[in-house]
Amino acid sequence: MTMASFLKEHAGPLLLAGLVVLGIGLGIGVGDPEWILETGRRLTGDPWLLAGLVVLMAILFTFALPGSLVVWLIAPFVAPWVAVPLLVTGSVAGALGGYWLAGRLGADRGPLRHHPWLVEALRRHGDFLNLMAMRTFPGFPHSVINYAGGMLGLPRATFLLATTLGLCVKWGVYSSVLYGAAEAIEDGDALQPWTLVPLGVLALLLAVGGWLRQHYRRSGEA
Repeated sequence: MTMASFLKEHAGPLLLAGLVVLGIGLGIGVGDPEWILETGRRLTGDPWLLAGLVVLMAILFTFALPGSLVVWLIAPFVAPWVAVPLLVTGSVAGALGGYWLAGRLGADRGPLRHHPWLVEALRRHGDFLNLMAMRTFPGFPHSVINYAGGMLGLPRATFLLATTLGLCVKWGVYSSVLYGAAEAIEDGDALQPWTLVPLGVLALLLAVGGWLRQHYRRSGEA
């Protein structure tokens, strides 16, 4: 794989890791960003706003839009034990919405046409463990999984359980990384276990996700 193709396929996860590291560095070396964190925490302290963000996430995923952006509006400002259930609720609701919508459309359209290899991978490996792996590891667009699941008629119970468990792990890691990064910026000290350990886990997810992506792509082309 060339460097250009690697960067293209893993742009999202690499951007996440890069922004976290950049944010920690800027927060420590450039100035005092406490006003940003205070504003974010004040806004997310409103339960109605949090509920609205969860609904927004569900709507975005339902219509194959980037619902993962909501992670950046919640995770840095809300403790993981609160953020993860909120993010999982929005994601799973959006996943079911996309599943239902694709089932009604009954055709290969929307986000599916841009990722035929992933549709074929789900056609061949749509069981619980493979579906959970795709939900857990970075590199697998959630909207494509949602729409492909509905179009292919994957068992709804399996789809729902694998999605819920996989996203609990994924959003747990992401929330820990982003919340830890925000605390590191606020404290001016990045070399703390609660910052470094989640980053290490994220790096592992990125590595395994990259390998799985290539595995499924080769399987779909075989």
